Amino acid sequence: MHGAWDAYGRDSMKSSIKIVAGNASRPLAEAIAAYLELPLAKCMVRRFADMEIFVELQENVRGEDVFIVQSTSFPANDHLMELLIMIDAARRSSARRITAVIPYFGYARQDRRTSGRTPISAKLVANLITEAGADRVLTLDLHAGQIQGFFDIPTDNLFAAPVMVRDIKERMPPEDRMVVSPDVGGVVRARVVAKRIDAPLAIVDKRRERPGESEVMNIIGDVRGRSCILVDDIVDSGGTLVNAAEALLNAGAKDVSAYITHGVLSGGAVSRIAASRMKELVITDSIQPTQAVKLARNIRVMSIAPLLGEAIGRTATESSVSSLFD
Repeated sequence: MHGAWDAYGRDSMKSSIKIVAGNASRPLAEAIAAYLELPLAKCMVRRFADMEIFVELQENVRGEDVFIVQSTSFPANDHLMELLIMIDAARRSSARRITAVIPYFGYARQDRRTSGRTPISAKLVANLITEAGADRVLTLDLHAGQIQGFFDIPTDNLFAAPVMVRDIKERMPPEDRMVVSPDVGGVVRARVVAKRIDAPLAIVDKRRERPGESEVMNIIGDVRGRSCILVDDIVDSGGTLVNAAEALLNAGAKDVSAYITHGVLSGGAVSRIAASRMKELVITDSIQPTQAVKLARNIRVMSIAPLLGEAIGRTATESSVSSLFD
């Protein structure tokens, strides 16, 4: 997937870029480094006896373009603190520019006040990352696009849709596929995929009775005889997804797959999905998959390392990343 930035000085980029991996995203960082044909910078992240985090960059980064790859996934607070301390270590080591590469941006679901006396935690986290010393942020499929505006530094929000579309086109015949949004709020995201694969769009209308539970009410659109593709940004407990798949099959769908960017998959989500009638759940490695995810019969992990690697290469050479949105 090496792209347009090749012509703008790959060799000069190699001499000035450092990719640093946090504990949350080491396999992904290794894959990104391999894509860019670079070694990972040596960095030690360890805990003291009381679980206090200590970071040491073990090679010179003075005057370098440093990219710190770290998702703020489970345990979210530990990984967020790691990221902040790694940014601070790079800043105090005189890095020329520090980019926080956050494939999964935790706290993104807390992007507004839903009731009185509650925080907007996504804004707080954005402030923390900025104050720690990050010069820019590179992330993937933010839960709410407006979170880019929470940062006072340049922020690129990449989309997994092009990667998903390629996979869908390679694996599913075009005649009977239909894209489905699992709720009304995700219609815009699902419509993007539907347009790219030239497929009709349906919507699952659900009512959430209490946090963590959902009740599917009805399907908007005719899904009879269709291979339905549920599209969303996050799968957490898996309840909404399993209920949506069940409702689609009951409405006459031929089969149901799901393409979800971030596989949070907390609690019993993996077993819930494995026991469901869903044909396949496809997630990316924005969150490092657990052993249970790797062993699940109907969960497949797609790598977004080439996408992030291309964006990092273009950022390092001051080339455009906008074509990666296509």
